[in-house]
Amino acid sequence: MGVHTFKFLIYIFLGLAAGPLHAQFFDVSPPAALDTSDHNNLSTPYHATLTFFYNLSEEHYHPEIAAQTLNLRGQDRYFNAESAAIKLKQIFDGRGIYVRINEVPNDPDFRDTLRNNQHLYFFDELALPAIFLEKVGDQWKFSGFTVNQIEALHQETYPFGTARLLNLLPKLGNRVYFGLHFWQLVGIFFLILIIITSHKLFTFIVDRGIYYMLTKAGYGHVAEKYLLPVARVVSIYIIVSLLAIFVRVLQLPITVVSWITILLNAAKPFIVTIIFYKLVDVFSAYLARMAERTTSTLDDQLVPLVRKTLKAFVIVVGSLFILKYGLRVDIVPFLTGLSIGGLAFALAAQDTIKNFFGSVMIFIDKPFQVGDWITSGDVDGTVEEVGFRSTRVRTFRNSLMYIPNGKIADATIDNHGLRKYRRFYTQITITYDTPPELIEVFVEGLREVVKNHSQTRKDYYNIYLNNLSAYSLDVMFYVFFEVPTWPEELKAREDLLLSIIRLANQLGVRFAFPTQTLHMENFPEKKGLTPIYEDGKAVYEKRLQQFISGESGKA
Repeated sequence: MGVHTFKFLIYIFLGLAAGPLHAQFFDVSPPAALDTSDHNNLSTPYHATLTFFYNLSEEHYHPEIAAQTLNLRGQDRYFNAESAAIKLKQIFDGRGIYVRINEVPNDPDFRDTLRNNQHLYFFDELALPAIFLEKVGDQWKFSGFTVNQIEALHQETYPFGTARLLNLLPKLGNRVYFGLHFWQLVGIFFLILIIITSHKLFTFIVDRGIYYMLTKAGYGHVAEKYLLPVARVVSIYIIVSLLAIFVRVLQLPITVVSWITILLNAAKPFIVTIIFYKLVDVFSAYLARMAERTTSTLDDQLVPLVRKTLKAFVIVVGSLFILKYGLRVDIVPFLTGLSIGGLAFALAAQDTIKNFFGSVMIFIDKPFQVGDWITSGDVDGTVEEVGFRSTRVRTFRNSLMYIPNGKIADATIDNHGLRKYRRFYTQITITYDTPPELIEVFVEGLREVVKNHSQTRKDYYNIYLNNLSAYSLDVMFYVFFEVPTWPEELKAREDLLLSIIRLANQLGVRFAFPTQTLHMENFPEKKGLTPIYEDGKAVYEKRLQQFISGESGKA
């Protein structure tokens, strides 16, 4: 590979242009109407800007002339104007502010219409709001406020002592290789070395330190699944931060630095967004662990809802930070348009918003939880899932119903799953020929059946002979089961009904059903079908005691 080929690849990699350094601050071919021959002229914002950058370029280095563009009012006699001018240029370079000279106004009486028509000109209000030109008499200069802020801005641009490298590195040599000074090549080498070392050190601390400690503490799964992915992204953020700090010291051509600055400024909020996006998973895992400890199943559905909401919030906020601090886009008009558009969207999506707030109210009021049997209008089934927009209910036909949460929030809901007791009501019909004494013993026996049942409510039940119907004597049987689910209720009901049948058989009570009876005279040689009760109440009570003893033995 020849020297020219290698140099060409370096230029492509860095995006360099072969023109003089001062041309990196403004277009090489300014409009013909602009006078670029006078480099010591402060009559307009254009000429003041040209004078400043031209006289601090590498080919035309006259810092004493560039210092004339500073408004030194209020400064003492010991103030070093040349040093302040050099630092101001370094701030432009370090921040990657690419000043296009042909866009600077060439009007001696230029006024900023956004600031009450004052004689001010700002280069980049988003990146450097403190640096601007002002008209002083008939000259345009960097404002006194800007001059006072130079030292602070310089320290902010070159933190952690990197400002000293601006004077130290050039002493290594200024010979040019492949379009770069020798000290810049050395700086690039050390920058790569620092990045690799920092990455290895951070990886060692996480893998051998934090991960090892969490594994010994019994949290190896959490560390491997949640900590390491976040740590890797944090390592990338450290590398990007180091690049953003040290690449400024290299004083590369502004065309390169401006693009690098944009990429790094956009990368940092982007990486932070990824970090918080992954931290949402960690937080969701913690919430899921907490939800498992509660008896409610609704909070189990709340965890994925919170996870989706937080992730959406992180993406929106991260995007705004990328636009503002990375791409230097003024987001105020965007937010204003977003609010107007949001109003129009809200009007067009009223049902969706209603359903969303309906889901919020469901999680706040908790009218039901997952697994509950609910009835609401045509809805009758078991709740399976509560989402952003709708609730999913499995019907007893095994079909699936999706009900909008807005509708559920406004509807009357009968939650069978929250019942402490499950009612059971029926009429026990017995024949009209049952003697009153036997009825009394039978009713008392029914009460004893309820008392001996393990899953019935003992403090409230009603069992009485309460009706004389067309074909039977009706005994009201009104009890409650204390069971959590419907299958258990069915089993308890079956046990209770079997006990009632055994009691009736023991006492000789016959159940009635709709019939028509034809009465005929009895013949001496043939008995009637109607039973004859001649035993008396004492016999019936004795049989009841035998039945109760038998049932107690089974229990």
